[in-house]
Amino acid sequence: MVRLVLGLLINSVALWLSDFFVDGIHLWQFGEGDANLVLSYISVAAIFGVINAVIGNFIRIVAFPIYLLTLGLVALVVNGALFMLVASVTQQLGFGLIVDGFWWGVLGAVVMSMSNWILGVILRPFLGAGRP
Repeated sequence: MVRLVLGLLINSVALWLSDFFVDGIHLWQFGEGDANLVLSYISVAAIFGVINAVIGNFIRIVAFPIYLLTLGLVALVVNGALFMLVASVTQQLGFGLIVDGFWWGVLGAVVMSMSNWILGVILRPFLGAGRP
């Protein structure tokens, strides 16, 4: 359970970093106040995790030959499309990501992936890596 919560928090911080560094990505929060802003980031990160786990894995399995042909570069397009899908789903819920265009989504996905990786390396001892 601790691993799930830390993973969600890492994803939330990575989403915040993506929002901070990429001009074409913005967060539309629930309401006013810092608590609603944090809750919005955590909610969008949870939705991103679910969409990435379900739809992202399905796309990666089906498109495996394309991944091989492009030496993995199609992953940028797939991650950008998943980022755009998260923006669309969260906007339908009345809050969430606002992405100005597809390439902003690709750049946001790259920043989020790099942030997740760096934070994961830093927090690996707390995530229980190496335990059976």
